Amino acid sequence: MLGLKPSELKHLKNTWRRHVSVHEIVSPELARHLTEFSLETNRQVGVLLNRKGNVEAVVVGNAHQLELPDIGRARAGQVRLRGLRLVHTHLKSEPLTRDDLTDLALLRLDMVAAIGVKEDGLPGVLHYAHLLPENSEGELWRTETLPNLYDDGPDFIATVEALEDELAATARVRKVGDRERAVLVAVCLDQDRAGAESSLAELKELARTAGVEVVDEVLQMRRQADPKYLIGHGKLDELNLRGMQKLAEVLIFDKDLSPSQARHIGEATNLNVLDRTQLILDIFAQRARSGEGKLQVELAQLKYLLPRLVQSDQSLSRLSGAGGVGGRGPGETKLEIDRRRARDRITFLERKIDELSGDRKTRRRQRSRKELPVISIVGYTNAGKSTLLNALTKSDVLVEDKLFATLDPTSRRLRFPREHEVIITDTVGFIRDLPKDLVAAFRATLEELEDASLLLHVVDASDPARASHIEAVEKILTSLGLERTPRLLVWNKVDAVQKILERALLSQRGGVAVSALERRGFEELLLKAEDTLFSEGADADAAALAQVTVRVAEKLARDD
Repeated sequence: MLGLKPSELKHLKNTWRRHVSVHEIVSPELARHLTEFSLETNRQVGVLLNRKGNVEAVVVGNAHQLELPDIGRARAGQVRLRGLRLVHTHLKSEPLTRDDLTDLALLRLDMVAAIGVKEDGLPGVLHYAHLLPENSEGELWRTETLPNLYDDGPDFIATVEALEDELAATARVRKVGDRERAVLVAVCLDQDRAGAESSLAELKELARTAGVEVVDEVLQMRRQADPKYLIGHGKLDELNLRGMQKLAEVLIFDKDLSPSQARHIGEATNLNVLDRTQLILDIFAQRARSGEGKLQVELAQLKYLLPRLVQSDQSLSRLSGAGGVGGRGPGETKLEIDRRRARDRITFLERKIDELSGDRKTRRRQRSRKELPVISIVGYTNAGKSTLLNALTKSDVLVEDKLFATLDPTSRRLRFPREHEVIITDTVGFIRDLPKDLVAAFRATLEELEDASLLLHVVDASDPARASHIEAVEKILTSLGLERTPRLLVWNKVDAVQKILERALLSQRGGVAVSALERRGFEELLLKAEDTLFSEGADADAAALAQVTVRVAEKLARDD
């Protein structure tokens, strides 16, 4: 910035290369060298000192700021400090700036100090700051001021050693459980703060389901998204600082990020960056149990990853079906090889899933021959669908208070009070903004819904966001071409709401109120379901059958 040659900076470094007492922030002699040179050049000048007091580097800026050499940002989750302190001048004796304090945190310096320059070139006031461990006040650093450099200051080495001991103790406590630590970020662009807060709460539940420990949450209101960082640069710096203090390893965004946004945010923060889709895909990958479910999840992940390989260093060397030795062109780059591997694997997975889809069609035809109607349980994730299936059929399908506990469809026989028998099927839960690649990958599973004679739309009556959940489910059902399939709204978990709310929901939206946990309301549910299936005459059944026939004919035409 000043234009000094490297040899000139080296000369300054050698000139000032005197030992400072290890217990001092800066010696009066070195401080005087800095302030005299600063007054002479009318520029800020500084040094990076190690803990032995030796000058590691000389930095010269302009009258208002320094530009530090690239010493690399601290790693995410790093406990120890850098072992360097920055001592520099301020021409107007002003306090430490935001840039000074940001450098302190992001570079994980032992300390940052600013010496005021008097009119005669002698050292004046000393401002200094050091980091703080996580605390209830949320403070990132402590700033102090010495009116005169010759006044008694802190014992530098004792301060640094005590700070590192506190940071290490905090880190040891946090490592119990060995879960990744994340900061959640939501951006509200439509001024619907309540909706954004609800979405952020859902993101927190998704993170819990994925086994991530949430250490902080940030919601920013913006008129429009930043094309480079999604959020503002100032907010990104704040996130970076909070993440450093809380030893966070991951930033999780509630909105989907473009490949370039994810890359820029990762470079700016040195943290792993995930968006909502990646988090959902990770949950599905953890919870897939059947071979079919694992294939579907892998397909969705690859379709998400493929366009992001343009700017990615990730290797796909572990993917099978890559062609083997000798199958690569001599001029291919690693990126081209990775992309070809991904495309080949996608083709292979789609073929396998198509085969599974054919097997499902065969099973569905066998059920049709037995003339057993199918009831499919649909609804928002964690609405209690599996608990309802277990309660109705006395089964033991996995039930957890987590999102997406069920990925693989489960079918059971159910006998109605009037001796009619049906097949009842539990399906994967829906969620707002369900990734398109995930819907496409799970098409073999969701095809089960096409043969349903009745959809039981289960809603968590105790969830304040129930209206948006209903809307999200209906939107997905419409995208699957199921808008005309008969359905019955089932208000579950009414044991957790007041009677007045239960009556209001039934009055406004209709349906049936049940408690799958307490096995309440089942008689009315079964009677209404039976009436819908068997008491509305052959016309309804014929219409439903006609819809299925049309869909099958359309699909055959497309295949041809």
